[in-house]
Amino acid sequence: MKFETKLIHGGQSEDQATGAVSIPVYRSSTFHQYELGGNPKWEYSRTGNPTRAALEALIADLEGGVAGFAFASGSAAIHATFSMYSAHDHFIVGSDVYGGTFRLINKVLKRFGLEFTVVDMQDLAAIENAIQDNTVAIYFETPTNPLLQIADISAITKIAKKHNLKTIVDNTFATPYNQRPLELGADIVVHSATKYLGGHSDVVAGLAVTSDEEIAEKLAFLQNSIGSTLGPDDSWLIQRGIKTLGARMRVHHANTEAIIKFLENDGRVARILYPGLPDFPGYEVAKRQMDHFGAMISFELQEGLDTKKFVESLKVISLAESLGGIESLIEVPSVMTHGSIPREIRLENGIKDELIRLSVGIEDEEDLIDDLKQALDKIG
Repeated sequence: MKFETKLIHGGQSEDQATGAVSIPVYRSSTFHQYELGGNPKWEYSRTGNPTRAALEALIADLEGGVAGFAFASGSAAIHATFSMYSAHDHFIVGSDVYGGTFRLINKVLKRFGLEFTVVDMQDLAAIENAIQDNTVAIYFETPTNPLLQIADISAITKIAKKHNLKTIVDNTFATPYNQRPLELGADIVVHSATKYLGGHSDVVAGLAVTSDEEIAEKLAFLQNSIGSTLGPDDSWLIQRGIKTLGARMRVHHANTEAIIKFLENDGRVARILYPGLPDFPGYEVAKRQMDHFGAMISFELQEGLDTKKFVESLKVISLAESLGGIESLIEVPSVMTHGSIPREIRLENGIKDELIRLSVGIEDEEDLIDDLKQALDKIG
């Protein structure tokens, strides 16, 4: 089955009880048991819910895993993944990660005794040198948020397997439409499904998928025990969003290519970060492991131009956190999504105060370019 057909018919594409082609929203918190001790399929919705189960089967199918798990947010999915491990276990983590992940690691997980070494995931030698006797896993994003750095998934998973480590990849920016890390050797994939998978900025959700049956058992236990599961209404919204992912991504990509050309030819733009540019570090790796380069762009204006006035002058593109929705969103990471990271660490990792991140939506490309142009005209 081709991928775009899987988006609609993958996993459990129709309701097993009724044949409904749109999975119903099962809002029941509990389920009638017809036999005492009969081991029914459905007992209590924290443990399992038919609407959520259909979503979990779908994302597992799309990512090529043995099981999927739906959580109340992307952060909850990441937290559950780290919760498989114990105090004094050591992780190697990418230096460029979402600010919420940085906060989770430094303000929560370290308090429970987990240990972390931050490494540039583009430096394979540095990754190998960071491995300790108690290292258990490597965690990274690719493309990263917000610098869009590319990590070589196959190369990193080879290092991990050589040392009997697990590999966890945040695939939010790429989506399985563009990149499937499990096929490249990763053990776990996580998503903020709030973004492209939901696609409409109307639901907060997280997903995890694994190719390992033992990990699947652990995640199922943690999902039930921690209780940060995705509700049936939100599960239905994510499923509905996934059905149109292919159609949306084609427009996202076309608009992104048009905007890149515009930015490249505007002298007020000093620097563009995008994996699809031939001179971008990681371009060759991205070309090899991704089906398309995605719809996220980061850029900087020429020195002296007012970044604040620029983003506030946009009329079609919204100044807002998040990404991956049908509407174009722009933000300044140092103030917004990565504001929880100390400035010295942001600068060390290459996130300048003036860096701008643009999530390209599916509006008419001319309207988006005109909006960027009029905002640039206001500052110089």
